[in-house]
Amino acid sequence: MKIPKDLKYTNDHEWVKIEGDVATVGITDFAQGELGDIVYVEVETVDETLEREEVFGTVEAVKTVSDLFAPLSGEIIEFNESLEDEPEKVNTDPYGEGWMVKIRFSDASEVDDLLSAEEYTEVVEG
Repeated sequence: MKIPKDLKYTNDHEWVKIEGDVATVGITDFAQGELGDIVYVEVETVDETLEREEVFGTVEAVKTVSDLFAPLSGEIIEFNESLEDEPEKVNTDPYGEGWMVKIRFSDASEVDDLLSAEEYTEVVEG
C-alpha cells in the first residue's frame, strides 16, 4: 500500500495535493484496494462551491457505491474526464492518472486540518 509523503489525507480516504490555491483530489491506494474494481466515477459538481465534507461525487465499484467528500471548502473547477471512459485508472494509478477533481479552495486554514502521511498511515493500520 502506497502513501506518498508529499500529499495530505482525510479520514475518508481522500488524498490532496496542494498547488497554490488549487487542491487536486483523489482516493487513496488503500481506498481503491478496499473498494475493488472501480467501474464508474460520477462527479456532477463542477463549477459548484461546496463546504468541506460535502459530497462532490460517487465512485462505483463492482460490490458497492461510495460517496466522495470534499476535503476542503471551495469551487470544484475540474473533473478528470478521462475517468468517464477509463475508471480503472483509479485502481491502477490512484495518485496519478486516477485523480478525480480539482478544487480552488477558499480557506487555506483548512489545509492544516488534513492528515500527514504518517497520521493517515495510523488511520489505516489502526
